[in-house]
Amino acid sequence: MEKISRTKITDLLKSDAFGTTVNVKGWVRTRRGSKQINFIALNDGSTIHNLQIVVDIEKFGEDFLKPITTGACISVNGTLTASQGSGQKVEIQASEIEIYGTADPATYPLQKKGHSMEFLREIAHLRPRTNTFGAVFRIRHNMAIAIHKFFHERGFFYFHTPIITASDCEGAGQMFQVTTLNLYDLKKDENGSIVYDNDFFGKQASLTVSGQLEGELAAMALGAIYTFGPTFRAENSNTPRHLAEFWMIEPEVAFYEIEENMQLAEDFIKYCLQWALDNCMDDIQFLNDMFDKELINRIKFVLADKFVRLPYTEGIRILEEAVAKGRKFEFPIFWGADLAAEHERYLVEEHFKRPVILTDYPKEIKSFYMKQNDDKKTVRAMDVLFPKIGEIIGGSQREEDYEKLRTRAKEMGVPDKDIWWYLDTRRFGTAPHSGFGLGFERLLLFVTGMSNIRDVIPFPRTPKNAEF
Repeated sequence: MEKISRTKITDLLKSDAFGTTVNVKGWVRTRRGSKQINFIALNDGSTIHNLQIVVDIEKFGEDFLKPITTGACISVNGTLTASQGSGQKVEIQASEIEIYGTADPATYPLQKKGHSMEFLREIAHLRPRTNTFGAVFRIRHNMAIAIHKFFHERGFFYFHTPIITASDCEGAGQMFQVTTLNLYDLKKDENGSIVYDNDFFGKQASLTVSGQLEGELAAMALGAIYTFGPTFRAENSNTPRHLAEFWMIEPEVAFYEIEENMQLAEDFIKYCLQWALDNCMDDIQFLNDMFDKELINRIKFVLADKFVRLPYTEGIRILEEAVAKGRKFEFPIFWGADLAAEHERYLVEEHFKRPVILTDYPKEIKSFYMKQNDDKKTVRAMDVLFPKIGEIIGGSQREEDYEKLRTRAKEMGVPDKDIWWYLDTRRFGTAPHSGFGLGFERLLLFVTGMSNIRDVIPFPRTPKNAEF
């Protein structure tokens, strides 16, 4: 086969260099046709769209073409021509074909038919080859690019926080332990506690649940930073919104008060959504048509208006009024309650009809590091609430007062010895500062319209599932 440089399908579909000889490589989606001519739909992952390869049966012979079935991988040399059929502008008249790999139709699981999301999770090593997951993972890449671009353009520094840590930032639950100890022969003290003296770090260590605390340290030197990395939660949770391993984006900014933090969150998420519409429209249109007819409208809905700034106390009043007028909620509403997704979505989708940033939560339901308000009952927290998702961003102004922070940490059972370094930043040149966290997969759920968070990450890690 003559050696010609490969051109990606996404570029060929835009080309009008008719009559030139080109090479394309990819995986066969379908092969159909008559005794004289076959049409191969080829995809190489660069776009949701397939390229049609026109094959003269007499030239290649039926026996040669027989292994070219759905899932096979081939290289094609041929002439780029204007397409005779509808649906695409160009096609290739094949002159040479090389078969790289075959896919036996009897055993290849991705035949041309509908597959359930549950089935595709069982074959996560092959699901990127489907149209749906090709679209999802191209969007995932683009969202990562948008995130870095947004912060870089605004003078933020990308800061790498540790994946292995000895502190539990959230106090939110189980952490995955990291150890080199022999689990079959654990040394224990007289109280039955494990002795970590001989462990790699000489103390109990875990996978991080958040890079926030270390991110704050960096903001106190570099001014404005963001983290973007994997985080881990060992919650035994099998909901469509939880993963044991996921990615978090956490900006931290010196000299920001809560109002500036809210504006940053709104600007950030709108930038990412606009980037998706500008750069991923083919994939988003496909997902809109296939799974969620409201997807594009919902993205535009978020972009259309300024987000509402709503104090928690006012939000509770609105929800209580709704209940008084006959609105039924599964979970009760009262001042001091942590709002459920149904409450958050009511505020966004029914009451205000635009995204809401809920602020000034009761301190009892928020973390120790959030700045206390003068009323001594609430803290300067902020949650960004979206249609369909509920909370998509959580953040706060951080408590910069050493004594207040230390007292609140003690009240919540966080000992000084675990956060001495964090407290030090309040002893040495403290400053007002704020930040927030965005779960990357939550953003992707919103942008793709997928209904389960396991379907926006290549290899989901959930209870009893660590395949691939």
